[in-house]
Amino acid sequence: MKSRFVCSAALAGLLALALPATAVTVAGVPYADSVEQGGTTLLLNGAGVRYKAVFKVYSAGLYLGKKASTPDEVMAAPGPKRISIHMLREIDANELGKLFTRGVEDNTGRGELSKLVPSLFRMGQVFAEQKKLVPGDNFVLEWTPGVGTVLLVKGKPQGEPFPEAEFFNALLRIWLGPSPADFKLKDALLGKPG
Repeated sequence: MKSRFVCSAALAGLLALALPATAVTVAGVPYADSVEQGGTTLLLNGAGVRYKAVFKVYSAGLYLGKKASTPDEVMAAPGPKRISIHMLREIDANELGKLFTRGVEDNTGRGELSKLVPSLFRMGQVFAEQKKLVPGDNFVLEWTPGVGTVLLVKGKPQGEPFPEAEFFNALLRIWLGPSPADFKLKDALLGKPG
């Protein structure tokens, strides 16, 4: 009996090591407490839901090399970064791309914005090609120094990486800038209790 208990405990321990631990579940979407990106372990900084009026649109999780509690700390953090978005309702992907572009425009100075226009245009094209996103679909924005920003839709990379670091930070400001898409989501991504 004792050996059966020891074997069961050992098996449970091995399974726990093999599966990523879920730090939090947001609107039914599990976010692991850490992920691997380019050989670096990133920690879940925070996760929350983007609301439009009373409707849940998507959940988002922000991963960084170390925890950060302010937008400035997030932007200045060295190394890889990731934001993972999971759709909670159907949306026209072209419209979502336009909303992201508007979010960048609302949170970026004109001088910097003019440099980002080609990347914003290309990102808009990627979303337009998707037609629509439905509940359960996801996309990920990954920043890796020396590589750039990789946009993955439903797990597949979309074209070449966007090389400039400013582009990834401009995208992060959609959620973390002075005029974020959703203030409660901003607080959640920064790890502040809701």
